[in-house]
Amino acid sequence: MAAFREHITFSGLLGLGYGVAGSTVLGFTPTQGILAGWLTAISGMLPDLDLDTGRPGRELFSVVAAIAPMFLVHHVLAWLKLPYDAETILLTMIVLYLGIRFGVAELINRLSIHRGMFHSIPAMIIAADIAYLGFPGKTTGVKLLMAGGVVVGYLSHLILDEIYSVEFNGVLVKVKKSAGSALKIAGPSFFPNVFTFALCGTLTFAVLAQMGVLSVPGATGSSPVPRQAEARSNSESIPLPR
Repeated sequence: MAAFREHITFSGLLGLGYGVAGSTVLGFTPTQGILAGWLTAISGMLPDLDLDTGRPGRELFSVVAAIAPMFLVHHVLAWLKLPYDAETILLTMIVLYLGIRFGVAELINRLSIHRGMFHSIPAMIIAADIAYLGFPGKTTGVKLLMAGGVVVGYLSHLILDEIYSVEFNGVLVKVKKSAGSALKIAGPSFFPNVFTFALCGTLTFAVLAQMGVLSVPGATGSSPVPRQAEARSNSESIPLPR
């Protein structure tokens, strides 16, 4: 199994390449490319969220708890119909941080095992779906760029773990017991498999509906807009009588 240093170095290099490619070859802005590359680097550590021991695991949850509120705050305000002002935004982000850093972290530590379903292809798809749905960008291309970065980073972790499960001693090749436990579709436990596949299917359905691939009543292809902002936009577009 690759160590923290190998994972972060590998995903960091991939993030650099992905960001440069996004802002040059793919035609996105430098800011979008940098953000996508940064998500790629961070996503290279996401499978180890199920690692509840050691400093890397604690630091990883701190990073995720700091990032996630920036993606989720606009959606939460829209869903709960809260005022779209600076104070409410700041308070909501603080609540989200505390909930993820301590509540979600404790739940995962109690219910998951290392090299469980966090190390799997369905988990990678779930992470990409969350990035797509949570990213506040309005265009499908930008949201796909961010979700693609998550896939690249997450997949790099799984592949690196599988590579490190094979040892070479001259001409002899030794395969560790951990071989096949990272790059997998399903694990040995029934309920984690059911939960993971159900969540993966639900989020993927939501992504396809938002993209317009699936026709769902009430589904839109853009991020939710707070009612206050929408009202201001509509009022500014109405011509005033002379």
